[in-house]
Amino acid sequence: MPQYRYQTRNNSGQVQSGVVVADTISTAAQILRNQGVHVLSVNPMGAEETRAKWLAKFAELNAGRPRATHVLDFTTQLAVMLRAGINLRAALEGIGDQTTHVGFKKVIDSLKADVESGKQFSQALQKYPKLFGPLYIHMVRASEMAGNFSQMLDRIAGYIGQEIETRKMVIGAAIYPGVIGTMAVGVTVFLLTFVLPKFKSVFQGKEDALPWATTFLLGLSDLMVERWPFIVGAIFAIAGGFYAFARTEVGSFWIDKSKLSIPIMRGMFRSLYISRSLQTMGQLVNAGVPMLDVLQITGDVSGNKLYERLWLSVQASVKTGKKISGMLFKSKLLPQAVVQMISAGEESGKLGEVLDEISAYYAKQLKDQIKAVTSMIEPIMIVLMGSVVGFIAMAIILPIFKMSQIVK
Repeated sequence: MPQYRYQTRNNSGQVQSGVVVADTISTAAQILRNQGVHVLSVNPMGAEETRAKWLAKFAELNAGRPRATHVLDFTTQLAVMLRAGINLRAALEGIGDQTTHVGFKKVIDSLKADVESGKQFSQALQKYPKLFGPLYIHMVRASEMAGNFSQMLDRIAGYIGQEIETRKMVIGAAIYPGVIGTMAVGVTVFLLTFVLPKFKSVFQGKEDALPWATTFLLGLSDLMVERWPFIVGAIFAIAGGFYAFARTEVGSFWIDKSKLSIPIMRGMFRSLYISRSLQTMGQLVNAGVPMLDVLQITGDVSGNKLYERLWLSVQASVKTGKKISGMLFKSKLLPQAVVQMISAGEESGKLGEVLDEISAYYAKQLKDQIKAVTSMIEPIMIVLMGSVVGFIAMAIILPIFKMSQIVK
């Protein structure tokens, strides 16, 4: 179906352009008029223009979605340009021209268009809640009212940078055990499906003299070789079922609760959620965001259903006129010492400073615990992998050794 490039003017006088698909040029114009806009021009797109449009779409898909690093770079550049005296519209235009990521460039162009139409920057950001997040939007809105826009952007950039660093540390801690675990499973499958079947003819007719370990592994090997399509299908079915369960409210709550119960990992996860929650809360309090909104956003970004419920229960308590620390004293998710410091911050009117100090302490503790967890998991995974491979090797070697003794 033909495509037509158009220009229209809305009721506020803003000129918009784009592409519409229709059978004829008159149909395209009628579609635009039905949208309540004044049509300035409608022209058919040529083959080269259509090809360029599809190439641009392909480039956007190939680039993937904008990531937190793009938002960090954007925020940092915007803060610098505003501090240098450049107005917001020109700053957005300059950053958009320098942005190489196709998808994020479209976001910046959209923000610039909204600002040019008279919208507040925080209103423009609300079109992309998943990319910028509630904390970003609320802090920008607070800075617009307080008049400290560039300083607030610096605070936001620092927060995003800390979040990116924390995420990298947690992912880095999970990579090594994942690699070792994958190697252990791969080696085990290789031994059972390629190595062990070659010894089956050697043990044939001597099943009664074989140790239980060899008998078990031979049976498991036969099952894996003969029934591998069913086994692979069962693995995918179990993985899919677990993924679907994890996306439910009950499943996500169970997983988040399990993270706080794993012997080696629970301290790391606890520090992660406390640091993230209190850092978010401290940033919002210092920005002047209303306390009820602070607690709502803190629950949303905490990253754990148990902590989310905690902060929402604190919000409900604050609505009735109670203090933040009142509900926190009843919970075991935060150490009592932390709750006492929060209570002292409330009494002294320095809650934001106290939250910043506590979150900085737990951020440092998180780094130390990630190093400790990594150093503990490494020997554990090596021992487990060695035990599995050693068990299979002994199950093969022992019968051969016994048979050689009988022959002698």
